Amino acid sequence: MRRYNPVDFTHVNLSGPFWSERLETVLTRTVPSQYQKLDDSGILESLELKDPPPPLRIPRMGGPDGHTHQVFWDSDIGKWIEAAGYALRHRRDPDLEAKVDGIVDKLAAAQMPDGYLNLWYQGHEIGKRWTNLRDRHELYNAGHLLEGAIAYYQATGRRKLLGVMERFLDHIRTVFGTGPGQKQGYCGHQEIELALVKLYRLTGERKQLDLAAYFIDQRGQEPHYFDEEAVARGDDPKDFHFYDSGNHQYSQSHKPVRDQDKVVGHAVRAMYMYSAMADLAAELDDDSLRHACEVLWKDVTTTRMYVTGGFGPSSTNEGFTTDYDLPNDTAYCETCASIAFVFWAQRMLNLDLDGQYAELMELALYNGVLSGLSRDGELYFYENKLESDGSHRRWPWHPCPCCTMNVSRLVASVGGYFYSVGPGAIAVNLYGGNSAELALDGRRIRIEEQSNYPWSGRIKISVHPDGHGVFALKLRIPHWADDAVALLNGNPLDVPGLTQNGYLVIERDWLEGDVVELDLPMIPRRIYANPKVKVDRHRVALARGPLVYCAEQVDNQTPVPDLLLSRDADISETSRDDLFGGIVTLTAPAGTIGADDWGLDLYRTTPPAVSPTVMTAIPYYLWANREAGPMRVWLREE
Repeated sequence: MRRYNPVDFTHVNLSGPFWSERLETVLTRTVPSQYQKLDDSGILESLELKDPPPPLRIPRMGGPDGHTHQVFWDSDIGKWIEAAGYALRHRRDPDLEAKVDGIVDKLAAAQMPDGYLNLWYQGHEIGKRWTNLRDRHELYNAGHLLEGAIAYYQATGRRKLLGVMERFLDHIRTVFGTGPGQKQGYCGHQEIELALVKLYRLTGERKQLDLAAYFIDQRGQEPHYFDEEAVARGDDPKDFHFYDSGNHQYSQSHKPVRDQDKVVGHAVRAMYMYSAMADLAAELDDDSLRHACEVLWKDVTTTRMYVTGGFGPSSTNEGFTTDYDLPNDTAYCETCASIAFVFWAQRMLNLDLDGQYAELMELALYNGVLSGLSRDGELYFYENKLESDGSHRRWPWHPCPCCTMNVSRLVASVGGYFYSVGPGAIAVNLYGGNSAELALDGRRIRIEEQSNYPWSGRIKISVHPDGHGVFALKLRIPHWADDAVALLNGNPLDVPGLTQNGYLVIERDWLEGDVVELDLPMIPRRIYANPKVKVDRHRVALARGPLVYCAEQVDNQTPVPDLLLSRDADISETSRDDLFGGIVTLTAPAGTIGADDWGLDLYRTTPPAVSPTVMTAIPYYLWANREAGPMRVWLREE
C-alpha cells in the first residue's frame, strides 16, 4: 500500500541555520548530559541487579504494592541508546560508543536463560513477571530497548544488543499468542508494535511483522484480557484507577482497533498505536487499518488538537477528555504526545503523499515538539501549557523522564522527515536548508535546498541527477502560503494549476543544475478557534509560517494577561538578531486593561480604562528560556 518511503536521515545533511543549530545542540549537549542524568538518577545502577536491590529511588504510590515509575527505567535506557545511535550516525565518537557498549554488556549479562529481560522484575519481583500488562509496561520497555538496539546496530554494525533483543522476542513469542497455554494479551502502553515493524524492515523476517500484527489485532477483544489478568492476580478490575474513564479507553483497548472511531485515553499510547496501525496498513496492504487511521485522524485534528500541535488537555489521564475541551492554563500537552503524532503523521503521509499529513506534522514538530527542549539543550518540558502565570518552568530531569530522550531521538533523526521517494517522484516535505543524496528508480539524484526557513519563505532548490530521465519533483505548498510563486530556471510556473494534494508537481527530464525558486509568503496571520472551544472565544492566536507565537512577559512592558488586541490592528514582523541567535518577532499596537482608576470598589457601572501599548510576540517553542513571567498563546481580541 505504501507508495512513498522516507529518506534515511543519514542521506540528508542539514545546513540551514535553524535545524543545524538544533541538531548540533542535541548531539553535543543533550545526548551527553542525558547519560549523566541516567547515572545521577540511579537508572544506570539498575543495570547491575544488585542483591539485595538498593532502596527505591522513586517511592511506590498507593501503598506497598503500588506503582513506582522505576518500572519504566528500561525504556529510558532504550531511548537513550536510540538517540546515541542516531548521534553516532552523524559522527562516530569513541567515548559515546564506550558508554553504550558498557550498558549493552550489562544488559547481556542480566538476560535470563529463557531470554527474559526486565530490570525491574528481575531485581524486585521476578515471580510476578507477565502478570500485569495493563500497568507495568514490560512489552513497552522491550520495544524501546529494541529500537535502541536497531539504531545502534545501524550506526556501528555491532549486533550484541540486537541479539539480546532477538532472544527476548523469541521468549515473548512463546508467552503470547492464541495457542494452547499462551497469554492472549498485549501491552497497556503501545510501543513494541512500532519496534517490531522496524525490525521486520531491517531483517525481512515475517515473524516480527506477524507479532506486531498480533498485538494490534488482539487489542480490545472480549473477554477483555486486562480484566482477566486482574482477576488472576487477585484484583478487582473495577479498582483500576482509570476504569471510570470508559472501561479500557485509557489504553485504547475498549474496542478492537478497526472499530474505534474516537480518539480517547492516554495521548501518547494512542499516537503510538495509530502509528503502528499505519505501519501495518502499509506493510500488509490492509485497507481496514488505513480507514480506521483516517477516521481517527479526522477526529483528533478537528476536535481535540491544540493550535500548537499539542494533544491531551488533562493531567489526570495524561490524555483526552471531551470534544473541544482545550484549556490553556491547565493544558497537559505532553511532549511525547506531539512526538508520537509526528511519527503517525509521517506514516500517513507516505501512504499516498496527502499534504494534510505533512502540514500537521510540521505544525507539531516546530511547536509541540521543540517547545519540550530548552535552547541550551539541557532543560525540558513534560507539559506544554499555552498559558502560564510564570510558575511553569523547565526542569533538568523528571521522575518519568520519557520526554527527554524522546525529543533527542527525534531531533537527532529529523533529517529523515524532509524527503520521501516514490515511484517516479521525489517529494520535499520540509524545508530548512540541506543537501540530500537520493536513490530513485535505480538512479542517484542530489538535491540542494537553500533557505532560511522558517524565518523566510524564499527557497532555492537545485537538482543534480546522474543522467537523463523523467521524474516528478513534488514541493509542498503549505495552506498558509497564499499566492505562492515558483520559477523553474527563471521561468514562472502555474502554481495553482500544478498543485495536487498540497504539493506543487513539476514533472520533466531534469538536467544538471536545474533550479526551482519557491517563494512561500510568510504573512503574519490571526488564528481563531471553533466557537465550541469556549475558553478561546473572543481570543486570537498569532502565527507566521509554520510557527505559532506567544506573548511572554519579558518582551512586554505591560502585564501579558492584560493585553487586548484590536481586530484591525496591523501585525508587523521584525528580524531580531539579538534574540536566540536570530529570530523574527511579531509586534502590534494593543491595549492594556488597568485598574489604576478603579479604586477599592469590587464592582462598578463603568468599564475599566484601556490604555495604549505595544504587544510583542516570539515563537512559542522559545518561551521559558529567559526570566520567569506570564505567557499566553491566545490573546484577548475586540
